[in-house]
Amino acid sequence: MKINTKEDIINYFQSGYKKSLLIGVENEKFLLEKDTSVRANYEQIKNILNYLKKFGWEEILEDKNIIGLNKDGQSITLEPGNQIELAGALCNNIHEVCSESYNFQKQLDEACEKKNKRVLTISEQLNRNSGKMNISVLKGPCLAKELARKNQTSVIIANKNIKVAKWIGKQISTKYYLIEYSKDIIGIEVCSAIKNIYSMIIGSGQSLNTSSSLFHRSLLEMKYLTKYFGGKESTTLGLAGVGDLYVSAAGGRNSKMGSYLGKGYTFKTAKKKFMPNDTVEGEQLVREIAPFVLKKINKKKIPLMINFINAILKNKKININ
Repeated sequence: MKINTKEDIINYFQSGYKKSLLIGVENEKFLLEKDTSVRANYEQIKNILNYLKKFGWEEILEDKNIIGLNKDGQSITLEPGNQIELAGALCNNIHEVCSESYNFQKQLDEACEKKNKRVLTISEQLNRNSGKMNISVLKGPCLAKELARKNQTSVIIANKNIKVAKWIGKQISTKYYLIEYSKDIIGIEVCSAIKNIYSMIIGSGQSLNTSSSLFHRSLLEMKYLTKYFGGKESTTLGLAGVGDLYVSAAGGRNSKMGSYLGKGYTFKTAKKKFMPNDTVEGEQLVREIAPFVLKKINKKKIPLMINFINAILKNKKININ
């Protein structure tokens, strides 16, 4: 093919356009010794792969050695450096992708716990050298569809060095995308995560009066948890705290699921009946943090969180008074 003009290039790429577009994602993981953080060797990886077969994965062999697994259009392969990679199936939307990634992570976590390993993602690998790196976080009430419509949106960037945060903000801010700044990296991260759980709790209220009361109590618990994990209480009253909580409770997937729970459905029933293809971040977070929260944190300080965790883990009807 001869290319003489810009249109020739455009036409070439358009000729390969597929009307039916699907999403495929790869997840890459490093496995380390739990106590020493030494990279796992092949024999250890082999034990992990063999354990994963209990979840329905079929082994891929090379000279009688297991080098990967297959299941339902997905494959787990052993990559250079003893890296484990999930090549996901073709998905229709980002929610299916998220669900697939979450299920893989959950299975891998169980295998690692049984085999005394822990998972280290690429981002965590970078964070191990955080003493040499300058890390920033960006959070806040930002619905993608509204940002795409150029609705006024405010977010917050946190960095220990405000000058760096402001430099980043200058690069990405617009007339409709406004930036605030903070040094409280931990507080911003904690608020951004736990608001997913509390928006489900607020959504379970079956009247504005009830939801308002739950909003108030949720904010008090968020302040306690933010301080517990080393963040500042004042961060809870900013964009990453009350701001993001408001947006999530007003119309996000978490509050939608919460409304079904408030009507008396258990989580599994509501998920299957009403939201089979939706990612519910609050439920996923509950399962991740429950062991620590139930063991380490004063239950009297966070009664909403404790009751909600128990309802999800035991698949019982929610009972929040």
